[in-house]
Amino acid sequence: MSEPVSHSRRRALQLLSGVPMLPLASSLAGLPLLAEARPMMGAAVRYQFNAMSAPSLANPSQMAETYVASTLTKSIGRHAETYALGYETFFLTGDTVPSAEGGSILAGGYFDINNAPILDTTSPDQRQFFSDCPDGMSLIALGHGHARSRRRDCERVFAVVQFEYVTRNVAGDSMYGMLPSPIAVLAMDQDKRTGKLTLESYSNVDTSGVHGLWITCGASRSPWNTHLSSEEYEPDAVTIAGNAQFKAFSQNLYGNPDAANPYHYGHLPEVTVNPNGTGSIKKHYCMGRISHELVQVMPDERTVLMGDDTTNGGLFMFVADRKRDLSAGTLYVGKWTQTSGVGAGAGDISWIKLGHATSDEIKALADTLTAADIVDVKTSNPNDASYAKIAYNGKAQWVKFMPGMDKAAAFLETHRYAAYKGASMAFTKMEGTTVNAADKRAYSAMSYIYKSMVDGTTDIKVQGPVAGAVYEHVLAGGQKDSDGDRIHSEWVSVSMSAPAALVGEDLAVRDALGNSANADKIANPDNLKYSEAMRTLFIGEDSGNHVNNFLWAYNVDTKELSRILSCPAGAESTGLHAVDDVNGFSYIMSNFQHPGDWESPLHDKVKPILDPLVKANYNGRFSAAVGYLTIEGCTRHDD
Repeated sequence: MSEPVSHSRRRALQLLSGVPMLPLASSLAGLPLLAEARPMMGAAVRYQFNAMSAPSLANPSQMAETYVASTLTKSIGRHAETYALGYETFFLTGDTVPSAEGGSILAGGYFDINNAPILDTTSPDQRQFFSDCPDGMSLIALGHGHARSRRRDCERVFAVVQFEYVTRNVAGDSMYGMLPSPIAVLAMDQDKRTGKLTLESYSNVDTSGVHGLWITCGASRSPWNTHLSSEEYEPDAVTIAGNAQFKAFSQNLYGNPDAANPYHYGHLPEVTVNPNGTGSIKKHYCMGRISHELVQVMPDERTVLMGDDTTNGGLFMFVADRKRDLSAGTLYVGKWTQTSGVGAGAGDISWIKLGHATSDEIKALADTLTAADIVDVKTSNPNDASYAKIAYNGKAQWVKFMPGMDKAAAFLETHRYAAYKGASMAFTKMEGTTVNAADKRAYSAMSYIYKSMVDGTTDIKVQGPVAGAVYEHVLAGGQKDSDGDRIHSEWVSVSMSAPAALVGEDLAVRDALGNSANADKIANPDNLKYSEAMRTLFIGEDSGNHVNNFLWAYNVDTKELSRILSCPAGAESTGLHAVDDVNGFSYIMSNFQHPGDWESPLHDKVKPILDPLVKANYNGRFSAAVGYLTIEGCTRHDD
């Protein structure tokens, strides 16, 4: 039998005492909590996300907003409750919010190397640039005694959120990659009864000490409670003199188009949250200069598996010398030995050692060297045996590294050096990574499977789909590298393949809405996060094949894939962070970026209807949301 929803809402957070649950929505926050049911001794708690349908033009407003109509069933033994899910925002970028330093600040606002606001000179009011692209986010609790809320019955928690880029200025010109990416610490009050989070203050992190940030994309929380950021699409130092984008970045950051050094970007920044709601930042130069997406630190607190979001990308791994310290270690790149070429394919993974370094020594090299000091690159065959042919960003190049420059090459020209050393540099847009520690599995999102993965130009040759897939890694210890030396980690990928439910499906003909990939399967996965407690892999899309991008939940036991959220049309699902327990509550953080970023022919049918709705919802398409999933209500069932 079932209880009426109105009664069961009163006990919507804790069906089982002591078991974390998602936070209650604002509309229900005044209701008392009951913890009537107690866990049965030894009984397991089970979670299942239940899918919602994709929004359609039957209700255009749902396609033009963050839309949630999914549910979550939480059960133990014969007792279960099903919760309706919803979504709440902390802010829209461009909102004025309280500053940790006093007064107010523009959410997602941009600042130069002197921490002065960067202004959009094409705007009649010369307004400060603010991002429409919030991305990686980490929810962080410093623990009792470190940071306290001023509100009664609240705990102080923090979120670090980064902003990837600005799509356009007020005049409509592209601003992609032309501004230094901001990153902020949000201080929030967590209601002890409901788990509801309320923004208390916002602090822009001073990045001047690390030369500013370049295109910060996905992120993850480290096991030691810091925010691991990213800098993707590292600027090519070989061709930097003709790079107009980088010159604009340098102009906006330094006021000088030639001041920025390309070797200072393409690294992994780490943010530490301070109890007063501010943050400090450092960059790790010893983890490879690649197209960093979100990384995953393994449970040993030393091994880091890294995505590489580019064409002719690699699978990279870093093993730190010491736990909880990424400032020194050994960098490896994967070698794929194909075991299947069918569909997304499968392969065994071995590891090539690129080198060992400290962040300080690579930073010193970055400060002093130019590309010409490290490598000579030809774009056509020089017919000279001293040059090696490699694949680089979708094209053939011929490279010769300068004598004595192996370490500089490994850590500053990582893509070229990895290809030179024989790595499988064929992955296309390998994005998010995450770990399932209990099963000793990891997951990598391959946003697209095309170009260098299918064309036979490398040692990877699979079939697709273009809509991409999520690959599962088998992790093991006892591995040796290409030099025959032991890899000091028990969390090394030894093989990868894609579970059937996590492979997209290309459509031969677009559907009635315009989708070129099956809307009931993932397309172009990007952000990944895994919940150990819920046994669930969460997958956010960045698709040029779905009209709306979705957030999915995949139960690793039932193998069931469920759509749980739809982003506004044209927006990308970002900021994904699944947190199992923060003071007794679980959280699924979720942002989106660039709503109404219309593509043709993908959005040709929906754009005339949805464009005015998206503009009305999101400040003329200049804003995007930072927020999280909530519980809207529940029903109870007993078998």
